[in-house]
Amino acid sequence: MSTLPQHPPEGTGPLRPSAAVARSARVLAAAGVGSARVEAEVLAAYVLGVPRGRLALADDLSDDQLGRLDELTRRRAGREPLQHLTGRAGFRHLELLVGPGVFVPRPETELLAGWGVEQAQGRRDPVVVDLCSGSGAIALAVAQELPGARVIAVERSPAALAWLRRNAAERAAAGDRPIEVVEADVTAPDLLADLVGRVDVLLCNPPYVPDDVVVPPEVAGHDPAEAVFGGADGLAVIRPVVGRAAALLRPGGAFGVEHDDTHGAAVPGLLAGQGGFDAVTEHRDLAGRPRFATASRRADGQHAPIGAAWQTDSP
Repeated sequence: MSTLPQHPPEGTGPLRPSAAVARSARVLAAAGVGSARVEAEVLAAYVLGVPRGRLALADDLSDDQLGRLDELTRRRAGREPLQHLTGRAGFRHLELLVGPGVFVPRPETELLAGWGVEQAQGRRDPVVVDLCSGSGAIALAVAQELPGARVIAVERSPAALAWLRRNAAERAAAGDRPIEVVEADVTAPDLLADLVGRVDVLLCNPPYVPDDVVVPPEVAGHDPAEAVFGGADGLAVIRPVVGRAAALLRPGGAFGVEHDDTHGAAVPGLLAGQGGFDAVTEHRDLAGRPRFATASRRADGQHAPIGAAWQTDSP
């Protein structure tokens, strides 16, 4: 792994942000970190306490600041997640607190959250449920963008719940409508029993990676395994969630679930086979990979014969 000097070369004094970013980016690139330049800029802006977009206008880095940047660069080169280093993860219009014990929200999940917002718009006082909420990314995004919605976030991990509650409190203090946090296992057959037939939109980003898949070191070493892996085929959580979604949703309610890119047929098949849904649709992410499936609870509230059709769409 490439190394950084502790300080600028003797006699150079403070270092311009552009030069500091360049030296950090070289180390990250040598360590195999993707988007090394971008991540170096994020770290430099974090150290300087300025937005990344104003980095070029920032003051020179002092020796102490450069030392901090060097340390953060070393840790990132060791594949510690960037978001753990800054303590924040961007998600739609939010900046969420993240760290050890909680899954770092991914940009592709913003597509599912956006779909959920669209589905809830126009419904009167919609009830929106976010299962496997983790940091609260989906729930808090919906609450911010739809202040008229009642939003319930469900999570079982004590460590993740701590981050979820911190984020919920921070967003409420910022003026967003407070969300409700429920500690529960989303695979429980009696999940949210008081909401059966009353939910307008149900969203879920569950653990879905098959157990034998090798994941990047940032995931393997830092994301909680229970938030990543979903059993031998990756569907251990999705299967019971599909059934419970059919019970919780009101007729005409909308369901969206993120899944592994190998599940482009399996998850829509589960939705179609459950019998309680129609309008089953598979959606692709910005890279063209299968990413989440959606469906509508049958308007008559009944179950159709197994084997209903589904279609593929693009985000």
